[in-house]
Amino acid sequence: MRKFFLVATLLMLVNCSNDDTPLEIEQTSENLTETGLNFSSFLNIDFDDLFEYSDQYVPIYITKDNTQGNAITNEVATLGRILFYDKNLSANNTVSCASCHKQELAFGDDNSQSEGINGFTARHSMRLINTRFSNENRFFWDERANSLEEQTTMPIQDHIEMGFSGENGDLGFNDLISKLEDTTYYPDLFDFAFNDSEISEERIQLALAQFVRSIQSFDSKYDIGREQVANNNQPFPNYTAQENIGKNLFMQAAVFDNQGSRINGGIGCNGCHRAPEFDIDPNSGNNGIITNANGVGTDFTNTRSPSLRDVVDTDGIGNGQFMHIGESNNLITVLDHYNTIDEVGNPNLDQRLRPNGIGQQLNLTQAEKDAVIAFIRTLSGTDVYTNEKWSDPFIE
Repeated sequence: MRKFFLVATLLMLVNCSNDDTPLEIEQTSENLTETGLNFSSFLNIDFDDLFEYSDQYVPIYITKDNTQGNAITNEVATLGRILFYDKNLSANNTVSCASCHKQELAFGDDNSQSEGINGFTARHSMRLINTRFSNENRFFWDERANSLEEQTTMPIQDHIEMGFSGENGDLGFNDLISKLEDTTYYPDLFDFAFNDSEISEERIQLALAQFVRSIQSFDSKYDIGREQVANNNQPFPNYTAQENIGKNLFMQAAVFDNQGSRINGGIGCNGCHRAPEFDIDPNSGNNGIITNANGVGTDFTNTRSPSLRDVVDTDGIGNGQFMHIGESNNLITVLDHYNTIDEVGNPNLDQRLRPNGIGQQLNLTQAEKDAVIAFIRTLSGTDVYTNEKWSDPFIE
């Protein structure tokens, strides 16, 4: 556990004269920054030269945005970054948001079930890439949070995840507020971000949501190609033949016969995972997986998905496990699932997976599977995995 302490910004020197009058000292950059914040002993942040979160490059073809009145500022997003990585937000100081959303995995998790302070979650933790760039305003796999802001503090208030549930002997959220107020740094940081030192759940939500929305990835091979054409349906000049075939299969709808078997066209991925953001269509139903990651019970409520950007890295290695059950980190298992859908007993199955009332049979060839996987690999960039602005700011 990190030991946090505040470097004093002013030192009062007492002379040795008979009247013991304190000497005045000159304020220098060594003991007082321009902002009045100097946490350099435990935070790797220059508060006089913040990273740019509010005005990052976004391609002109990216139009979806769920910010909804919480516009990103550098100050608040910086506070959000600190909160995101701080294990003090868990009841026993062992888990942070970053414990289950790891930068090196595109802010995903390599555990099938994410581990909290009191065990394992029923669902796998969702990747956080390009969370802002979606029409979907609801969050979690089952969409139980009405906004990203609301979502950010729900894991903190979960008995299994971070432990401030206020139930069954757990501390409550007000205890977390008191805990943060008693630190040597959060009152000053909230004052820096919000112009007064009040710490509240709403402000924690605003800060965490701004940081999460700032995490973006637009330096992929797909983006390079998309910049050179008028729309997604045109061949990308920087793609291989296989990648363009995979793109066409992904983008084009499938044509099915009366038995739900594909006879023509693509495979229709874009109907739910919509380019160029590759966000989930808010009207999507269940994808045909009705179990939980812990294997207990049946659940038809999982209808959301993160963006497909950076679902794998540029080498094709999965950024953690896929889907809410965290079943595999191999894309072939995903394609095999959608290749043959069993609709029996699933009242919430997305209708696009049930053509003519029958679970789809895509009849994918190995060459088609390879092409789609090659295309999905082009959706991954490189910057988000190592960029310091999204990294752990605490000095070990």
